[in-house]
Amino acid sequence: MRSLHLDRNLPVVTLALLALAAALLLIRPSQSPATLVGRTLGQPQTIDAPQLSSRTASQIQTLQSRIRRNPGHVDSYALLGHAYLQQARETGDPSYYTKAESVFDTALKRDPQHVEALIGKGSLALARHDFRAALKLGEQARSINPSVPRIYGVIGDAQIELGQYDAAVATIQQMVDLRPDLSSYSRVSYLRELYGDRQGAIDAMQQAVTAGGPTAENTQWVRVQLGHLYFNEGDLKAAEQQYREALARLPEYAHAQAGLARVRAAQGRHAEAIELYSAATQRMPLPEYLIALGDVYAIEGDQQRAQQQYDLVLTIDKLLGDNGVNTDLELALFCADHAIELPQALAKARAAYAARPSIHAADSLAWTLYTSGSYVEAQRYAAEALRLGTDDPLKLFHAGIIAQALGHNDQARDYLQRAVDLNPHFSLLYSDRASTTLATLGGNVPAAGRP
Repeated sequence: MRSLHLDRNLPVVTLALLALAAALLLIRPSQSPATLVGRTLGQPQTIDAPQLSSRTASQIQTLQSRIRRNPGHVDSYALLGHAYLQQARETGDPSYYTKAESVFDTALKRDPQHVEALIGKGSLALARHDFRAALKLGEQARSINPSVPRIYGVIGDAQIELGQYDAAVATIQQMVDLRPDLSSYSRVSYLRELYGDRQGAIDAMQQAVTAGGPTAENTQWVRVQLGHLYFNEGDLKAAEQQYREALARLPEYAHAQAGLARVRAAQGRHAEAIELYSAATQRMPLPEYLIALGDVYAIEGDQQRAQQQYDLVLTIDKLLGDNGVNTDLELALFCADHAIELPQALAKARAAYAARPSIHAADSLAWTLYTSGSYVEAQRYAAEALRLGTDDPLKLFHAGIIAQALGHNDQARDYLQRAVDLNPHFSLLYSDRASTTLATLGGNVPAAGRP
């Protein structure tokens, strides 16, 4: 990875600096960025998950009352939009995106150069996966006031999802230089991960956790991301430790419950995984968690309950679409994995790649092409998905299976060996297939990961 002080020498954040931070969290596939109304930083505390949304709901009511008393106060509209985005984050309800859009538009109609409203609308565009719009809004905000660090988060996130990685490195470097905090550290971590610097990614995410954010949910979110990094390394013990710590600080936190469920599924403790995924989806019915729950049911042979989860994914996808969220990439991969409407899935994968030509979109298109029988074209996109040197076991698995389909057995063995060496538990659907195929190719199948 190129420098970005992205080497390991990121400066230590002072508490005084952090007390001023209003952080945007890094964006990953299937994740929405957090856009927060600024608060002062307090000591870590245990907060029930339902209290998070109630606190944000109270803040929304306060801002609505303020606007009723003073309808010309533009700042209140921008703050209300940010609060709506936070409520969407805490509840998983995409209807808050539509509400946020309305108040951001009102703010910008009254003041087209209102930086907080531009940041908010850019963050909304990121959440809806409209990355070109997000980039345009971020650039507009930067032209007005280039000293606001959060602007660079909007720009950098958009650049990453548009495949503009060199530009993203420069952008996030500017963000780090302006304010090294949870928001910038977490983005540094993600960029390091994309470029294959796994330990550097862990180091930066640990710094994000230590830095803390303006809300308890922020800090536990990055702790869960740290758990994911450990999981992808095959270190289930360290991953579980992070998820459990998040749950100790934020009981019933859906993202941590889902992380722990993933560990239990990898350990073959399927009943516990089902219980945890069920709890997570009841609080936050995100498609990725419903898919995972369905997959555990399928592994257990309960096809009826598995299909119920998959059907719900399609229902929620429609709700997301009705609220302006583009899910072409994610839905294409889901359909490819589960042999659902493959011609439509391929069309969605192509549309996603055209709209956001990132390595993730290339991987989704590669796998959808493979499941549709187009192996030669699939190989081209699989290679593109690995062009940064990303150590992602699932991408390596996809590339290996595609290479095998073309009779390129040495290349297939290399990709699959790297995948299982990184994490033999990388996928509930595909880990066994990776090991079995690797064995037929003469590779070395590890007996087990680190339970």
